[in-house]
Amino acid sequence: MGRPTNRAELLDAAAAEYRRLLEVVDGLPADRREVPGACDRWSVKDLLAHLDAWHELFLGWESVGARGGRSEMPAPGVRWSETPELNARIHEQTADDPWDDVVARLDDSHRRVIAVIGGYDEAYLFTKRRFAWTGSTSVGSYAVSATSSHYAWASKLIRRWIRAGHPDPVALPQ
Repeated sequence: MGRPTNRAELLDAAAAEYRRLLEVVDGLPADRREVPGACDRWSVKDLLAHLDAWHELFLGWESVGARGGRSEMPAPGVRWSETPELNARIHEQTADDPWDDVVARLDDSHRRVIAVIGGYDEAYLFTKRRFAWTGSTSVGSYAVSATSSHYAWASKLIRRWIRAGHPDPVALPQ
């Protein structure tokens, strides 16, 4: 399936990729979920914390934008070219968070992002330049990046890590 271009496709892709991510994560032995290496020095838990943080960024941008404002994107004082530094800061801030907290936050933020997406009028969700806060793109484009494409990226990294033998291979859903 290509990149979603309407609300139904976006909601379907977000649900499918989130489900796929959780299936991969649920298939991991609990003692391997916090082992570094799934994404460079990041563990599976770190990847999930990263996804949650980017949900929260999206929700913040959208909330300010819905009130007619413009957020500093991707984060206050951070330019898009500094995204690797932002990701490192997110990792540093969440590295000691307990597994259950990270999973609960991710599930909650996922639900809130889905609710925001569902609240948009179909005509506006993928209309470029419709809202000042989205600049030259659309809410839908940011939502795809925060959900389905980000989930697919994380799933792919975790699967690759497992296939490489880290941790011991487990049966994975295809």
